[in-house]
Amino acid sequence: MPSFRAHFWQRPRAHGEVIEDRTVSFLELFYDLVYVVVIARAAHHLAGQVSWRGFTDFAVVFGLIWIGWLSGSMYYELHGREDGRTRVFVFIQMLLLALLAVFTEEATGDTGAEFAVVYLCFFGVLTWLWYAVRRQDPEQYRRLTGRFLAAMIISMSVMAMSAFLADRARLVVWALFVASWLIGTALQTTSARTAAELGITATESMVERFGLFTIIVLGEVVVGVVEGISEADPSVTSVATGLAGLSIGFAYWWTYFDFVGRRLPRDTGPALGRWILSHFPVTLFIASSGAAMVSLVEHAGDGRAPTATAWLLTGSAAAGLGALVATLSALEDARRLPTVHRQVAYALGGAAVGALGIGWLRPRPWVLAGSLVVILSAVWWFAVVRRHRLDPPFRQADNPAAG
Repeated sequence: MPSFRAHFWQRPRAHGEVIEDRTVSFLELFYDLVYVVVIARAAHHLAGQVSWRGFTDFAVVFGLIWIGWLSGSMYYELHGREDGRTRVFVFIQMLLLALLAVFTEEATGDTGAEFAVVYLCFFGVLTWLWYAVRRQDPEQYRRLTGRFLAAMIISMSVMAMSAFLADRARLVVWALFVASWLIGTALQTTSARTAAELGITATESMVERFGLFTIIVLGEVVVGVVEGISEADPSVTSVATGLAGLSIGFAYWWTYFDFVGRRLPRDTGPALGRWILSHFPVTLFIASSGAAMVSLVEHAGDGRAPTATAWLLTGSAAAGLGALVATLSALEDARRLPTVHRQVAYALGGAAVGALGIGWLRPRPWVLAGSLVVILSAVWWFAVVRRHRLDPPFRQADNPAAG
């Protein structure tokens, strides 16, 4: 019995105890599934309020959700085990996330205080988990982990205080919270020394987790299309517009998973930090694209796409493509094939400008969606052709360090 207890309730993995060949577990997949619901609730709020203010509200709430996902996922990546202790604490997080989803849709309004309290509890669980790691850390890690724990405790205090504020003041506090966490994460992950000391390294399991979160937000495109068709008057135009919108999601998928998914970032601090942080805008703007689909399909019969909807969809596409440039630049492939990645980056930039041009023109909804599909498909085609034209001699010329 003592041996079973010791196996069932083990101490977390220590800093630096990285499992290089680890695969994503079924528990992690289950954990990510709860975020499908949380993000769907946030996107539903934006779909019902397509405006600059609506997007700002969504971006702040999405930022809080992404920070929670990143903290929980990185803990599992660096310190989790396949034991009962890890499972119990993951399920506790899932319970809190399910409750958080209840208050997410109106988090910037009527249910903001409840959202803050549940998020505080969720962060409290994460803080305890990281504290348990620090308790077993040798002296060399204590200063770094102590600073991180201090940041966690301050964050909990800020969220607790925000529960008592008025709606707009609370939103400002949350925005500062998100900005502070992004900056802090950048400082920790972009420092090669700090990243190495904390055991943050590029592994296939970490790359897979970020890819799975990208699939979650791509699902919002599908949800947006289905919801839009369901709420619109059934017609050939609304269905065609919805299918064109769904094809935008397909194009996102092809672009991300052919050039980013399952590809390791460089293991240096700056590149790894850029790779991690660039996923925030990439996933944010994919999710906001999904929210825009509802309004686009509902106005499928209009002569021109609504201004706010057109700018939300095309602006999200443009910003997402721009963020993808940063993600691509952090990959190991970018060092191996710099010329190709530089040309792909230019193509992504050109596509972003083209997407904004479509938004400015505001054509019919089905034309707008179809045009974005063409632009995204053209970028993918260009990138694939450039990669496949590389013969072995060109690869060596492109990478002087090779051979």
